[in-house]
Amino acid sequence: MKHPKATLDMLYIMSIVGILATLIAPSCSLKKEDCEVCVTVVERFSNILNDDNKQDPKNIESEFRKFCKSTKSKENRFCYYLGGLDESATGILGELSKPLSWGMPAEKVCERLKKKDAQICDLRYDKQIDLSTVDLKKLKVRDLKKILSDWDEDCDGCLEKTDFIKRIEELKPIYMRKEL
Repeated sequence: MKHPKATLDMLYIMSIVGILATLIAPSCSLKKEDCEVCVTVVERFSNILNDDNKQDPKNIESEFRKFCKSTKSKENRFCYYLGGLDESATGILGELSKPLSWGMPAEKVCERLKKKDAQICDLRYDKQIDLSTVDLKKLKVRDLKKILSDWDEDCDGCLEKTDFIKRIEELKPIYMRKEL
């Protein structure tokens, strides 16, 4: 049979370890790579705000809605999650606007947003395709369509992979810089 004092000492030590673990865990802050779309968008948005708008959360929210109108792809999805788009189902813009009005850094803002909606940090930017080295014939049609979409170009009448490749080759001189 264990001594009652030894059991109490063990209980005391375990509770101290538990308290320390809860204090240390939150101090591990979010890194840009962990939540890249959120941090990038919040930093970019914060940089375009003027000093008058940075103080008032309502102004920040209206400016964010304007900002979201020009976003595409993953950034547009981020705006959708926060409620910055007209078609957004829900909105947690207050979780963005209040911390920004206090001058909170983007990483901390995204950390708070992640607690409200975990899928915000699931967003990742697509890998960029280096058109100067890639063999277009080896890409999937989906990737070829993405290249055209990134350029804001259409491929009317494109039915086969070769049609998309031909269109990209036509547009390459316009969108690719010649490196010397």
